[in-house]
Amino acid sequence: MSAPVAVSGVVQHYAWGDSTFIPELLGVTADGRPWAELWLGTHPNGPTMCDDGTPLQERTGELPYLLKVLAAVEPLSLQVHPTAEQAIDGFARGIYPDDRAKPELLCALTPFDALCGIRPIAPTLTLLGALGADSLATTLRNDGIAATVEGLYRGRIDPHPTIVACTRSDRPEAQLVQRLSSQYPNDPSVVVTLLLNRVTLRPGEALHLTAGNLHAYLSGAGIELMGASDNVVRGGLTVKHVDVDELLRILDPAPLAKPVMSVADGRYPLPEAGCTLVRVDQGRTHTSTGHELAVTLSGETLYLAPGTSLTPTAPTFVVTTP
Repeated sequence: MSAPVAVSGVVQHYAWGDSTFIPELLGVTADGRPWAELWLGTHPNGPTMCDDGTPLQERTGELPYLLKVLAAVEPLSLQVHPTAEQAIDGFARGIYPDDRAKPELLCALTPFDALCGIRPIAPTLTLLGALGADSLATTLRNDGIAATVEGLYRGRIDPHPTIVACTRSDRPEAQLVQRLSSQYPNDPSVVVTLLLNRVTLRPGEALHLTAGNLHAYLSGAGIELMGASDNVVRGGLTVKHVDVDELLRILDPAPLAKPVMSVADGRYPLPEAGCTLVRVDQGRTHTSTGHELAVTLSGETLYLAPGTSLTPTAPTFVVTTP
């Protein structure tokens, strides 16, 4: 039976990243830059290397998933991802960089603040009433969520009265609007945040982000598992490219009543990518069934060939495949 192989991932220094969490996890010295993500996988934008200097892909072939450690101190863009069919169509039309879906899940390692999916209309109307955002509440009540989101992005709904109403409230949702409005003035996504579920995950809780789910990470650190795709459609809260037309085309406007995913026995399934994130606690033994990657909370990053046995000395997250 083979032993785990140490590997080195690729760090992405995006502006929203935390400067200390990932360096402390890996046991390296922070350098003042934002360390936003640590990528583990065979994606060409951040290919993992084995400890002998060879690319991981030489052992595994192209992996269908990408494993990340993510650490944010500033909000990420408000975004959606396409279905597999939409990705194939969009790739053929030159909209997407690849023809694959990008399902993802995030398991919190620290308290993690996020926006995830459309909030059911009744509690949103209650929130808007408490904020005094009466005009937006009337539009939502009369026209529904899809038309309200489109109206904000198309400029048919003036976001200014709602932003002003938020300056008179100390509710967390209003404080977020105030903060984002100062960072991204005249961005309709600032008001769209009031239509989404605001979630604070405890460590071990997770989000499952299916195609069409409008979402944004706000702050915190976690383990992220996703399909190996770059297909991100941004609506705002970013200096990167936005595509409102495509976002509105693929947005799922169905309310999401329970944004926090159900978890059993430390298993976080991502069926759309054909894999599962599994937490293996110290002292327990895990045997790999396919080409698997692992991150230990003591800072190790590992590749497990099929049939490899792992008995970690610290809690470990492993991607298992059929």
